[in-house]
Amino acid sequence: MAKPPYMEHALREAQAAGVRGEVPVGAVLVDSVSGAIIAVAGNRVEERGDPTAHAEMEVIRDGARLFGRPRLVACDLYVTLEPCPMCAAALSFARIRRLYFGAYDPKGGGVEHGPRIFQQTTCHHRPEVVGGLEETRCADLLQVFFRELR
Repeated sequence: MAKPPYMEHALREAQAAGVRGEVPVGAVLVDSVSGAIIAVAGNRVEERGDPTAHAEMEVIRDGARLFGRPRLVACDLYVTLEPCPMCAAALSFARIRRLYFGAYDPKGGGVEHGPRIFQQTTCHHRPEVVGGLEETRCADLLQVFFRELR
């Protein structure tokens, strides 16, 4: 499988978020038919004082606004960290077609760890999930950020 260039965009957004003092997570929303990038974002939780301003939530909001609808069925999402339960639920509600993520998150993840949102019987839409894309680079970015915080 060829390495998609979209994770590079997500990593750049994550780095920019870290420079702003945010947890360095970046996301990219892609039109799965054309391959066009719909939205890019990094975390903005601290900047906005909004606990829901995760990178994933930002690109979902931007995509929904752009398309004028809440369901993004022909979209794929690339994110540098395994989505938390809130973001995983939003991905399901948005009907994201495929999720690609970088680093696994044993403490706060909601896809492969924690509540495993997509495996719940109450989950109405389960995107295809590909984890570990550029995992080392994504994890290193987070580890350096938190090491420097301490």
